[in-house]
Amino acid sequence: MEQQLQKVKTCFTLTYTEDQFEKAKAYIDDMKKHPSRVFWRGKEGRSDDELVIEQIAHRVLSGFYNDDPFNASRHIMRMDSMTLA
Repeated sequence: MEQQLQKVKTCFTLTYTEDQFEKAKAYIDDMKKHPSRVFWRGKEGRSDDELVIEQIAHRVLSGFYNDDPFNASRHIMRMDSMTLA
């Protein structure tokens, strides 16, 4: 039996601190020293700014900044979804 996959396109409005931005920027700068890492798959042609913001979003949505259940609401200001992606 073949599994059916569905896509949902979701747009988040996030806030972040200067410290979070600087840490994400440092992470991207470090990743540039390792061009063969899995991190780079699918990221060809993206600007440094895009990569930094993507890293912040990844950390927010993955819970790196959420050490209590209500903390995420400080970063996720809005979420819009659609089922036809």
